[in-house]
Amino acid sequence: MKTIFSGIQPSGVITLGNYIGAIRQFIELQEDYDCYFCVVDQHAITVPQDRLKLRKNIRSLAALYIAAGLDPQKATLFVQSEVPAHAQAAWMLQCISYIGELERMTQFKDKSDGKDAVSAGLLTYPPLMAADILLYGADLVPVGEDQKQHLELTRDLAERFNNRYNDIFTIPEVRIPKVGARVMSLQDPTKKMSKSDENQRAFITMLDEPKQIEKKIKSAVTDSEGIVQFDQTNKPGVSNLLTIYSILGNKSIKELEEMYVGKGYGDFKTDLAEVVLNYITPIQERFYQLVDSKELDDILDEGAVKAAAKANKMVKKMENAMGLGRKRR
Repeated sequence: MKTIFSGIQPSGVITLGNYIGAIRQFIELQEDYDCYFCVVDQHAITVPQDRLKLRKNIRSLAALYIAAGLDPQKATLFVQSEVPAHAQAAWMLQCISYIGELERMTQFKDKSDGKDAVSAGLLTYPPLMAADILLYGADLVPVGEDQKQHLELTRDLAERFNNRYNDIFTIPEVRIPKVGARVMSLQDPTKKMSKSDENQRAFITMLDEPKQIEKKIKSAVTDSEGIVQFDQTNKPGVSNLLTIYSILGNKSIKELEEMYVGKGYGDFKTDLAEVVLNYITPIQERFYQLVDSKELDDILDEGAVKAAAKANKMVKKMENAMGLGRKRR
């Protein structure tokens, strides 16, 4: 069975776009792969964090994974900082990384642009991400376009280590999410849905109240034609809503277009709001059962033990390959 690794930063409440683009697909993958899903809290501290909010976000994200359908009997869920092998492996990979290649990372350039003081962690983020992946012998890594460059560096570092020291790393393949994985802003459908958007009506979170969800969908930008038709170029707003409806309502785009022939956007948005609420409500109910429970702690404890057992073996291989430590007699 092939192995998949994926991690999400605990940077706040997950949006509907995050769920459709990532978590929903992770749930499907656990049926066919040996999956390691990680709350990557060490990545989060490359920028300043409020410690109490960070701890709350870590629990919330883990609870949402389970509430969304992740089965701890099929997949391993754990918190990155609770498996020290990640930091250990990251240091060794930093030592074979070149400053030039790290400075060329688009995310580093974007986040450091115009700033006087830039965290060294922001520069060395990619070797930590590489460690996350390589520790588990991941064959496939599901990523969005924004992380594709980091995956290419991960592959380069794995090949460099294998060639320089010992052939111990699996070279991971990039797995780009399926069609429909890119959910756009409800207020500006030319850009991706993001919780950092200043306009609160631009995104739906997985924990929004029902009335909030209805209002956000009904105020979503469409166009003046009044025709429910998929056309990303000329009708990006309607196309975005059709994508959401199709995925959560389990209907094809063509079926939906036929359903709303002769009907306006009012009926379409009312029905979409009902579909979204019917889908999200059970997830929310399970989330609130879990988030402060011993059950969640038990799942994360077991996940950390299982992840550490595999990761520690790889760290030992890395140390042996590089000549670190004493050779026991």
